[in-house]
Amino acid sequence: MSSSLNEIIRVAGRGDGVTADGRHVRFAAPGDLLADDGAVVPGPHHQQPPCKHFPACGGCQLQHLDDASWSGFIVDRIGGALAAQGLEAEIRTPLLSPPNTRRRATLHAERRGRQVRMGFTEQNSHTLIDIEECWVLAPELFQLVAPLRGLLAALIPGNRRINVHLAQTDQGRDVLIDGLEAQGLAAAEAITAFAGRHKLARFSIDEGFGPTARWEPEPVAVTLGGVAVPFPPGNFLQATREGEAALIAAVRAVVGAARAVADLFAGLGTFTFALPGARVYAAEAARDPILALKAAATRAQRAVFADHRDLFRRPLQPGDLNNFDAVVLDPPRAGAREQVAELAASKVPLVAYVSCNPSTFARDAETLCKGGYTLDWVQPVGQFRWSTHVELAARFSR
Repeated sequence: MSSSLNEIIRVAGRGDGVTADGRHVRFAAPGDLLADDGAVVPGPHHQQPPCKHFPACGGCQLQHLDDASWSGFIVDRIGGALAAQGLEAEIRTPLLSPPNTRRRATLHAERRGRQVRMGFTEQNSHTLIDIEECWVLAPELFQLVAPLRGLLAALIPGNRRINVHLAQTDQGRDVLIDGLEAQGLAAAEAITAFAGRHKLARFSIDEGFGPTARWEPEPVAVTLGGVAVPFPPGNFLQATREGEAALIAAVRAVVGAARAVADLFAGLGTFTFALPGARVYAAEAARDPILALKAAATRAQRAVFADHRDLFRRPLQPGDLNNFDAVVLDPPRAGAREQVAELAASKVPLVAYVSCNPSTFARDAETLCKGGYTLDWVQPVGQFRWSTHVELAARFSR
């Protein structure tokens, strides 16, 4: 006896497949068929998840989607967020980073008896998955996981959970441990021996008072726009080189030949240093990155004015903004509500908005459009492989 089948037509924001009649199905891809008994019949866009830890590991939510359906998910997320604000725009084909290209990540580690477990947590859970493989991390970073277990087995007291921040820098691999106290000669010798043996660029520990480097043979930096920028431990870095290049290309396409540019929420200067032909005002609230940006600009003799400024509490006013030919915005997930309100009242002709949250982006886009801007296009970027995390760059013009 045959059962009727219902097709999965899209993937919802948290990764569930959705049928035409609104039923949500875990780990279903567009084109899959849902039988009456709840079984999923794989369709043309359903791929075999490559990682043994999927779906338990919360590092990925969408390994069952092929690239076409993952791209469709990204476009739908952005289109849905814009539609909720009454907006629409050209949404370009997403630019996806390949597997095993993540150059920064935060893992968790905890002791279980004599063993240390290390990896990502389960989705919506504190349960730790002890990873034996990873299809998103760059191989250079994943190769540190097993050796770090051995080191941390001698350092983690009791059942405490700690965070392990990994990043790839110009000098090599950077490790920051927070939530751990490593006092005494034995701990210092173990860290030094480990860092030297694995040729680390730096090994830092944050005992609750800020990171302190325990090993750093030479100053650690990352190259942004051809400029070596000091890299504070645990600082923000675009997740993949491919994603960074895609976002920079989109921002350059917006800014064009602008001579005076404001880079707001500038961080270390990913976009500041990508605009060598412009005079750039760079504003950032976090102290360490703006000092690093300023030092790098001075050494490189770049026309950059670095301002330690909280744009949530002290946004640039229209009178100041009108001095610029273009503005670049790259706010945190909360968006840039306060700064966007001032921007909407300005006369700046071009705005490049880089976002990691389609919902707050769409909210801010509505404000800009009500202020007289047109949302010309959106370029999605998939840096977080097989994740529901969506990034984008967009062009606004007057």
